[in-house]
Amino acid sequence: MEWFTAPDHWLSRIVFQRGLAGLYCVAFLSAALQFRALIGERGMLPVPEYVRRTRPRHTPSLFHWRYSDRLFATVSWSGAALALALVAGVGDAVPLAVSMLLWFVLWALYLSIVNVGQTWYSFGWESLLLETGFLAVFLGNDDTGPPVLVLFLLRWLLFRVEFGAGLIKIRGDACWRNLTCLYHHHETQPMPGPLSWFFHHLPRPLHRVEAAANHVVQLLVPFLLFTPQPVATIAAGLMIATQLWLVLSGNFAWLNWITIVLALSAVDASPLTGSHPQPDPPLWYVVLVVLVTVFVLVRSYRPVRNLLSRHQAMNRSYDPFHLVNTYGAFGTVGRIRDEIVVEGTDDPAPHPGTVWREYGFKGKPGDLRRLPRQFAPYHLRLDWLMWFAALSPGYAREWFGPFVERLLDGDRDTLRLLAHNPFPDAPPTHVRARLYRYRYTTWRELRSTGAWWHRTLVREYLPPTRLLRPSVDDR
Repeated sequence: MEWFTAPDHWLSRIVFQRGLAGLYCVAFLSAALQFRALIGERGMLPVPEYVRRTRPRHTPSLFHWRYSDRLFATVSWSGAALALALVAGVGDAVPLAVSMLLWFVLWALYLSIVNVGQTWYSFGWESLLLETGFLAVFLGNDDTGPPVLVLFLLRWLLFRVEFGAGLIKIRGDACWRNLTCLYHHHETQPMPGPLSWFFHHLPRPLHRVEAAANHVVQLLVPFLLFTPQPVATIAAGLMIATQLWLVLSGNFAWLNWITIVLALSAVDASPLTGSHPQPDPPLWYVVLVVLVTVFVLVRSYRPVRNLLSRHQAMNRSYDPFHLVNTYGAFGTVGRIRDEIVVEGTDDPAPHPGTVWREYGFKGKPGDLRRLPRQFAPYHLRLDWLMWFAALSPGYAREWFGPFVERLLDGDRDTLRLLAHNPFPDAPPTHVRARLYRYRYTTWRELRSTGAWWHRTLVREYLPPTRLLRPSVDDR
């Protein structure tokens, strides 16, 4: 069946699958190490309460059947272990049907987590991982050449990711049209990386070049994915280069890395590696791939309609299984950066002379002398939501109160999400939050003070608060 398989893409298939499995592993580790404080039985947004008010058909998840922290941990660590096995090549060491089953289990386990994750899992890269993972189920293994139809669907997904992001920028903030957004973006992005300060201080003409190159790669280059080789490979290479630039300039969880993995599936490495003859696919597999292709194309109607709409939505799923979604990022770029600084005191009654001690977060800016760290592709969910909370208290209405309550209670799982606990011996009597305006220091300020950030107080975000009800562990 020469029409069905693309033997020249055997290496692309392997690299894509191993890379995707690695990102699955990171996602499951992120879930395993953070869930207790976020959505566990005593978490800020507990899963048991959530599943009681939702229906399985709206949020399909095995946790509708039963939930316990032990079961969630089992799912998360099992998913990470299975992903590592696929990274190691287990998918190619078993029959085709078994390989497909392994990929399906990986997808189903992560779907179960995302669909009960609530606001902590409301990011576009969750849906992108699930949609990519669903297509990976049908990409096959070493028993057959990679199906042309599935390779096309992966390019179609990559097209929607890049073109959707490009459209939402050009339709959104005027600074994208006048090429000035990157005057601000490296400073105001949700979680800067260790090089973001330096990117921000690049010459402004280079920032304009960055913005123009972004428009070319996201609005024009995606169409070249559907052209013959080697043009499609060149297009994929341009996308990979752009994503690596973004990796260097900030922390965006696995968004950039999964886009790179998708682009690698479009690369034809046969001029370097030659072809790799493989057996003809079984009939049942051919039929299944054709049916899935028709299904995805039919389900693409709403994402395409969204792309063409003046009121384009960003990062939306149109079904509870996250199978065919719409994507986009940074349609609006902030000009200022506000940060919430959380502090505590052990004074029985705060007064003007009270000493307040600051909690330190792992990823978000806080300590002025602390250079931001590189965490991506790992996802620090609390740090990301703190950025949204600084934009508007409405983004934190559900979880910020429970977060403060757990600090007052000295909850160990919550404190593990932080980089620094200023109260190691006993929890504080009061916690408050203040909103500060942050900006990068200049080269001169950095040399004279050693500080990467400068901040000024804007207002009180949460007045001094104490624990008025029983502790979390007594509920």
